[in-house]
Amino acid sequence: ALVGITDVIFAVDSIPAIFAITTDPFIVLTSNIFAILGLRAMYFLLAAVATKFHLLSYGLAVILVFIGTKMLLIDVVKIPVLVSLGVVVAVLAVTMVWSVRTAPRIPSRSSVERG
Repeated sequence: ALVGITDVIFAVDSIPAIFAITTDPFIVLTSNIFAILGLRAMYFLLAAVATKFHLLSYGLAVILVFIGTKMLLIDVVKIPVLVSLGVVVAVLAVTMVWSVRTAPRIPSRSSVERG
């Protein structure tokens, strides 16, 4: 239910941004529908994959920092779309490979007993 609520919030939030690009109501409606369907599917995909790749959450954090920095510096530095895509794919690939090559950290018994 919570994912459905966030879907609607994101859909309503994205409408002004879509109208800045196009005024065609068909494109606005279909893009919102696909965004809602994609967001829900992406959530469950990442939730399932995150259990298999224990370092993926760190990679996603790096991606969010990159996107936030890119948004803050949009007037100063123009980062091409292909560079952004490359960064996202590279970070995901590195964290997934790193997760496979390293075992997840299991807290030691002494640290669990201490608290």
